[in-house]
Amino acid sequence: MMHKYKNSEAKNCLIDKHVVFIGDSRIRQLFYSFIKLINPQVKEEGIKHGNIPFEDKSASIKVDFLWYPEVNGSMRQRIKSWAEGSVAKPHIIVVGAATWSIKIHNGSNEALAQYKINITSIAPLLEKLAISSDVYWVLQDPVYEDMLSESRKMITNEKIDAYNEAAVRILNSSSRNSKAKVKVFSVSKLIAQETIMKSADGLHLPESSRDTNAMILMNVYCNKIMKPIDGSCCQPQPPLTLIQKIAFCFFTLSIFGYLIISLIHRNNYRKNKSCTDLESGEEKKPAISTPNVSTLEMLLHCFCKLGLIMTYFYLCDRANLFMKENKFYTHSSFFIPIVYILVLGVFYTENTKETKVLNREQTDEWKGWMQLVILIYHISGASTFLPVYMHIRVLVAAYLFQTGYGHFSYFWIKGDFGVYRVCQVLFRLNFLVVVLCIVMDRPYQFYYFVPLVTVWFMIIYATLAVWPQIVQKKANGSCMWHFGLLLKLICLLTCIYFLSYSQGAFEKIFSFWPLSKCFELNGNVYEWWFRWKLDRYVVFHGMLFAFIYLALQKHQMISEGKGDPLFSNRVSNVLLFISIVSFFTYSIWASSCKNKTECNELHPSVSVVQILAFILIRNIPGYVRSVYSSFFAWFGKISLELFICQYHIWLAADTKGILVLIPGYPMFNVLVSTFIFVCVAHEISQITNDLAQIVVPKDNSTLLKRLLCIAGFFSGLHFFSAMQDQSRH
Repeated sequence: MMHKYKNSEAKNCLIDKHVVFIGDSRIRQLFYSFIKLINPQVKEEGIKHGNIPFEDKSASIKVDFLWYPEVNGSMRQRIKSWAEGSVAKPHIIVVGAATWSIKIHNGSNEALAQYKINITSIAPLLEKLAISSDVYWVLQDPVYEDMLSESRKMITNEKIDAYNEAAVRILNSSSRNSKAKVKVFSVSKLIAQETIMKSADGLHLPESSRDTNAMILMNVYCNKIMKPIDGSCCQPQPPLTLIQKIAFCFFTLSIFGYLIISLIHRNNYRKNKSCTDLESGEEKKPAISTPNVSTLEMLLHCFCKLGLIMTYFYLCDRANLFMKENKFYTHSSFFIPIVYILVLGVFYTENTKETKVLNREQTDEWKGWMQLVILIYHISGASTFLPVYMHIRVLVAAYLFQTGYGHFSYFWIKGDFGVYRVCQVLFRLNFLVVVLCIVMDRPYQFYYFVPLVTVWFMIIYATLAVWPQIVQKKANGSCMWHFGLLLKLICLLTCIYFLSYSQGAFEKIFSFWPLSKCFELNGNVYEWWFRWKLDRYVVFHGMLFAFIYLALQKHQMISEGKGDPLFSNRVSNVLLFISIVSFFTYSIWASSCKNKTECNELHPSVSVVQILAFILIRNIPGYVRSVYSSFFAWFGKISLELFICQYHIWLAADTKGILVLIPGYPMFNVLVSTFIFVCVAHEISQITNDLAQIVVPKDNSTLLKRLLCIAGFFSGLHFFSAMQDQSRH
């Protein structure tokens, strides 16, 4: 992966540095592309066959081009003055030349022999410089022979390959200390093989290719200094933190503990197995017919599997084991997979168990296809295409709409505000993210969607649980309770409106400890405020929709029988027409947006239009409401795990790139990594469900003890985190 350095980043990396380019006109091209990364206003106006200086006084950066078109005594003398003289050594030296030697000597073998002698004499000096400086030898790019002028016809690719081979062999053999090795910059040659036919003269690279070379050179040097997330080249592997080491020990002990208990149980089971009576030939019945799985064994089994899965996570996105690649968006890379999964989803159509609006199968289906579309959006890099970005924003809003609808419906109908329910939801939402924060050394806010749904769940709970607690059973006795609930919802809407337009108040609330530890990213809570503000009304819309729907259902104003339209035929047809028009009107608006800032400002208020339109289109016709896609529903049940796991084992570099398990075969790589990714997400879903039953028991006294243990765990985590931060500083 290649990070695209901005001018400010390039200056920060090269501050107080001296960079020197030595060579011919091709090196001069690279020099100009390099300094344009520091100052894009630079024009190529220097002397063609002479030295060209460049200086950025604001960052004290000096970049010089020195005209030495041949590897000869003059070049050796210049390099020797740095290696052995008292002259200050440059921090970066980029050198390369050969085409002039071929041209001047008409491609003779004697010139090649002299080239080898000259490089052999220069190599020890370059190696000596490489101890304290970064030294790069640029291999010669191929030429496009058909376009070369008559004076350059002797410069053939065969000759260039011979010169490159000589340079690589001599430079590699001369280096005895790996730390002081001269780096061979061969990427330019690879790029030229694909782009030299676009050259203006057959010799010099097109501007886009040399700009890419300069950006790669910047990555090679600066990535180890700036450590960009999306620059996978040339970075040292980050050292294990204290918390990561403790997590590694814990998972290792869990694996050994599970193996020991499993062996003990297996031996006990074998001893209790029935054995054949040799005298009578009868089989005696065992006292125990099946092995008894204890809570401890189940707990260790879960942590054993989780430990192996987390090892895979770490190897994929923290160890420098697998390659990563940049995303490149094309319309076909996004829309073709979308069509494919839609066809698959329609193929696996089944009847629903119940025909209510937004029944369980339907919501699972909804979450499933939305999650698959979001995954394709991420891996294809479609965020650069604004209409797709806006529709994906609606899908994220629809998830939050379901959060408001689902939790409101549960509390309104069940009236269960107990601690058990709250702990179950919080555990299922946050377990995987907490583990990833520990193993992958990332802040909680990095996985922004989980903090978002967690906070909204607590807001919904607080809104309905505070006095007076208004639930359906109580409201059935008097209509006044319905007005009381509406008053609560109006108060909630007022608070949301105030916080969305008062960034200072919002940041003050979430800057207090311990909230600041959860919601800060890069030292502030701006990112959290932005994420919260982007979909600030949609959870309220979900709650309001649930209230209206349940009220209509209670008064039998809608028909939810199998095959029946939701309303009378006339009303159903009118609503269906309005919904379809609204749905496509939003899509037209999203496609005509000028920029993301403008769209994001309107999105919180208008996203509900397409969500409600979809719900009505999906539920008004009885035959549509009575079927669902089991294919999408299966993915919907693990949608949260899919959303979180993609960060590290499907995408890479914290979603900035794509994980490459099998280099050179992109389609096969996507198939293999996707299969592993889905299997892992499904397994983590099972582990979370199993652990939720153990960690969050129904018995209140036991639950209280577990909560104290969890509080102790987070206190210890905070203590070790503080120690870790102190050691870093």
